[in-house]
Amino acid sequence: MSLLVTARRWAHQLKRDVVTVYFAARHPATPRWLRLLALLVAAYALSPIDLIPDFVPLLGYVDDLLLLPLGLLLVLRCLPPAVLAACREQAAQLLTRPRSRRAAVVIVGLWLGSALALAWYCWPR
Repeated sequence: MSLLVTARRWAHQLKRDVVTVYFAARHPATPRWLRLLALLVAAYALSPIDLIPDFVPLLGYVDDLLLLPLGLLLVLRCLPPAVLAACREQAAQLLTRPRSRRAAVVIVGLWLGSALALAWYCWPR
């Protein structure tokens, strides 16, 4: 098995686990302290702001490669098995939904239109 295949599988599993932890944070059978931890881990995973900025040499990716997987592992290990199974099923359903190409085209069009409007507004007259 090549390194690329292994990396893709790991990335897909990480994505599934982040969505699972998000659903676990909202599940009523999850203990309250674990809900808070799951919410913090999911928010950190989905946040564009890192604890350690990525431009810091060597340490910049420590949070992405070490802290996030450890936080996910902690939450997943502490979840009751029934909650984990239900949340993984929810995550699998969400991740296998078909994606709308029309919606993507509309969003890209809005961004391009906004960029053109900004360029036109800022262009020296």
